[in-house]
Amino acid sequence: MKDIVIRKVNSSDSREEISNVYEQSWKFAYKGIIPSDYLDSIPSGQWCGALDNPDRHTLIMVDGNKIIGTSSYCKSRFEDYKDWGKIISIYFLPEYMGKGYGKYLLEQAVEELKAMDFNKIFLWVLEDNYRARHFYEKCGFKNSGEYMDNVIGSKQLRELQYVYFID
Repeated sequence: MKDIVIRKVNSSDSREEISNVYEQSWKFAYKGIIPSDYLDSIPSGQWCGALDNPDRHTLIMVDGNKIIGTSSYCKSRFEDYKDWGKIISIYFLPEYMGKGYGKYLLEQAVEELKAMDFNKIFLWVLEDNYRARHFYEKCGFKNSGEYMDNVIGSKQLRELQYVYFID
């Protein structure tokens, strides 16, 4: 991981560049899961506004001067999980997927939640996103059996909850 740095987002980081990571990741990772007309219609800058939400914390992974990955996390807003930390997202530019970088970004997000005094963490992953599910399982997250149904791009989708406990 030479020249690769993980750090918290700061005010000088381009929100458009970070949003582009989300956009490119969605279009690649959710192809065949979310309808293509929806993915094709994601506007540039879609996630810019969410990055400055004060209840949300964001890490970026930088290769030289290029933002290649991002992860956001927060205190859970779900009543049943009010004492839990939540991984909101972890996304990479497609050319950086499958190279082992995700493990480091996820570990850092877990460490940040641990520093916020959370020892229970959860996230949601699309049921049909087998690649992501395998990744989380490999990193020690377990499918809790909980799920929620969602509609994205007029398609009914199920999100599975994965949990992680810090010793």
